[in-house]
Amino acid sequence: MNAVLSLVAVLALVGLAVLGVEAGGLYSLFGVIVPYIAIVLFLGGLIFRVLGWAKSPVPFRIPTTCGQQKSLPWIKSSKYDNPHTGFGVLVRMALEILFFRSLFRNTKTQIAEGDKVTYGPTKWLWMGAIAFHYSFLVIFIRHLRFFTEPIPFFVDLLQTVDGFMQVGVPVFYMTSLIFFGALGYLLLRRLAIPQVRYISLVNDYFPLFLLLGIATTGILLRHFVKTDVVGIKELTLGLLSFQPAITEGIHWLFYVHLFLVCTLLAYFPFSKLMHLIGVFMSPTRNLANNSRMVRHINPWNAPVKVHTYEEYEDDFRDKMVAAGLPVDKQPEPKPAQAEKE
Repeated sequence: MNAVLSLVAVLALVGLAVLGVEAGGLYSLFGVIVPYIAIVLFLGGLIFRVLGWAKSPVPFRIPTTCGQQKSLPWIKSSKYDNPHTGFGVLVRMALEILFFRSLFRNTKTQIAEGDKVTYGPTKWLWMGAIAFHYSFLVIFIRHLRFFTEPIPFFVDLLQTVDGFMQVGVPVFYMTSLIFFGALGYLLLRRLAIPQVRYISLVNDYFPLFLLLGIATTGILLRHFVKTDVVGIKELTLGLLSFQPAITEGIHWLFYVHLFLVCTLLAYFPFSKLMHLIGVFMSPTRNLANNSRMVRHINPWNAPVKVHTYEEYEDDFRDKMVAAGLPVDKQPEPKPAQAEKE
C-alpha cells in the first residue's frame, strides 16, 4: 500500500504538470515560479535542518565503533574503526562518504533450517548504493552544461568519458543506464524482501518513484522527444540571472521533468535524503573516541544549587543526635546546660 500511494503521488505530479502546461498554458508557473519556490524551500529547509543539528548538544563522545579502542600501549587499537585522533576521524569519514564502508561491512540476518540464525553479506545492496550515488553525481555534473556559459572543461571531459561507447545519436550515456538500473534494484529490493517491505514507509518509496520519474522523462527528452535545447539553456541561465524568459519550442515534457526536479528539491530537506548533509554532522561518525585520554565535561549543564552534607548536618544535627545517628560535629551545648556544667 505504501508503494502504491507513492506511485500514485508521483503520477499525480506528472498529471498536474501535463494539465498545467498543455491544457492551461501555465508555462511561466511551471518554468519560472515553481523553480524559484523550490529553490527557496530547498535552501531554507537546508539551513533550518543544519541549524537544528548544530544546536543539538553533544557533550560526550558517542562514535559508533567496531574495533579496539586506544588504551594501553601494548594493546593494538583500530585506528580507523575506532579513531582516537583527528586524522583517524578524517580517514574514517572519507571511507564512509566516498566508499560507504559501513554499508560494505553490513550483514544480513536469516533463519535457516532448524531455526538456526545465520549471518550473510549484503554486497548487492552496497553495489546498488554505490552505482546509484555515483551515477547521480555524474549526471548532476553533466547537467552543469545547462547552467554555465562557457561550459567548464571538466563537464565536456566527463561527457566524453561517459559516452565513450558512442551508442546511438545523440550518444547514450552509460550513467543514465546505471542510474536507472540502480534505482530499479533498490525499489525491487524493498518490494521483494519481506523484512524490508515491512519496515518501508511512504517516505521510503516516494523518492525512488520520483527519481525514476525524473530519469524516465530525462531519457525521453534526450532520445525520443524533439525539443529546443538552446531554449532550455536560455531558460536555465535566465533563472540563474533572475531574468527568466520562456522560449517557444520547448516541449511540454521538459516542464514535467523540471517540475519533478523541483519537487525533489523542495522535498529534499524534509526527507531521509538529508543524510547527504547529515553524515558530515553525525556525532557517531565525526568524533574521535578519546574518552580514555580526555575528560569531557558537559558544557550545557545548568547551574545547580548544591546542598552539601555539612549544610545538611547543620540543618538537622539536633534531630540526628536525638535519633542516635552519628554526626561529624557535635551540637553546641545549650546555655542552661553549659552553666550547670
